[in-house]
Amino acid sequence: MTEPFHIVVCAGVAPDPLQTLEPVMGPQGPTLKNELMLPAVLDPWAAHALYEANHLAKSIPGSRVWLVSMAPKPKLQQVLMTMAQKVSFELVALDGPASGFVDYAQVAYALAEAIEGIEGLNRSRLLLFGGWESAGRAAGVTLAMVGERLGITEQFQAVDVLKIGDDGLLEIHERAEGGKHQVTLCGGPPAVLGWATGNLPEPPNSPQTGMANMRTLMPALQKAKPVPVNGGLQFTSASLPRQQRSTRVVKDASAEEVAAEIAAWIRG
Repeated sequence: MTEPFHIVVCAGVAPDPLQTLEPVMGPQGPTLKNELMLPAVLDPWAAHALYEANHLAKSIPGSRVWLVSMAPKPKLQQVLMTMAQKVSFELVALDGPASGFVDYAQVAYALAEAIEGIEGLNRSRLLLFGGWESAGRAAGVTLAMVGERLGITEQFQAVDVLKIGDDGLLEIHERAEGGKHQVTLCGGPPAVLGWATGNLPEPPNSPQTGMANMRTLMPALQKAKPVPVNGGLQFTSASLPRQQRSTRVVKDASAEEVAAEIAAWIRG
């Protein structure tokens, strides 16, 4: 019988992918135009990690799931009103910026410190979940940094499948070239898993799950401490990538000629 896991999911808040984002310089440095007005979602990659954590916790009796998130409290509350109806978790909230203009090392330090402060967390049974990529600020490095600060050396990225053997071994499938997977056997926790898209669909809304979560979410949000993560980081400018378009109408050109011209333009 496999022992229960303590699963911590690191998840940030990101603007809804359908929104147009425009960087501007604010009093504290670069930010997004009308950021507080933009509808937000839980980072899509991290959301998959949360679904996988919930599924694993249900399959192993006694397992627990914590969601550790750094975001402005109003945005985090807005997002959690939706997520709390889908999966069960205990919230550890940090009040900090959610834009991409932050220092990743400082974010990792703040998240690791919050995880270390979780009451009742069994580090020997810890599985640290998060997104392999991010729609916000991860840059593919934050989760790995959190794992390093916690002393976890078994780290796996681009995970699609996690299977738990009867002997407690973790069978982990990581994405590789050509649509294939690298399969690794890990002796057990602690381990870091950066999830790709996994294999689970988005859970349906459950009012019962939402009501159970809300008993702990609001107190956790009220206790969220401010976390400054931009100390010493300076930006000289922030702007959208410049668009360049030049169009010519050419008749009777062969495909080879068109391809050669495009290649020459790219090289130039």
